[in-house]
Amino acid sequence: MIYQKIFLCVCLGLSANTFLQAQTIEPTEKPPQLKTPVDSRYRLVPGDVLEIVYRYTPEFNQTVTIHPDGFVVLEIVGDLKLGGLTLEESRKTMIEKAGVRLKDPEITLLLKEFQKPYFIVSGEVAQPGKFEMREDITALQAVLMAGGFKDSAKSSQIVIFRKINAEFAEVKLLNLKKIKQTSDLENDLTLEAGDIIFVPRNNFSKVEKFVKLASLLNILNPLR
Repeated sequence: MIYQKIFLCVCLGLSANTFLQAQTIEPTEKPPQLKTPVDSRYRLVPGDVLEIVYRYTPEFNQTVTIHPDGFVVLEIVGDLKLGGLTLEESRKTMIEKAGVRLKDPEITLLLKEFQKPYFIVSGEVAQPGKFEMREDITALQAVLMAGGFKDSAKSSQIVIFRKINAEFAEVKLLNLKKIKQTSDLENDLTLEAGDIIFVPRNNFSKVEKFVKLASLLNILNPLR
């Protein structure tokens, strides 16, 4: 996955100055604002395994794995995109599609295996790495889980990358130094699964609202 590649590169301890060379789009004068997630229900991702049970037509029961493109192949329905949906949304979608051939189908949908949500902390922290997200967590809490800031860290300019589609990631600057000093936790950022927190060594001269994932990989991979 693209985030896993980014993680391997970031953990090599590249300087913040290198990041400034990344190709970006639509620069903004003010730091962009990432939205805090409000829906805590699990949404299906590629690799999740689902067991589908039809109450009245068990011959159509099957176990499927969500493909990298978010689709599954169902015997009674055919190709169906479930990636990004909750279990209940997926069940309703299946019932709607199956209802074309079956009369009043009743479907039970079970999540048998799932990709555990995670976040990544990299840069000037004591223990950079990939961490399992077991509950709601903020950026400051994530840094503390990574052992806290090094003396060389610029805690007033934390960078957070959040994937918004297959091509772009949204970017935000966060002043964790001020939040920590003033206990202004309301301005801390609640993380989403897959977020990357980068703690730089030096100041950034500017920040862009979006960054191309491909360009980010090129900058963070010193072997290319």
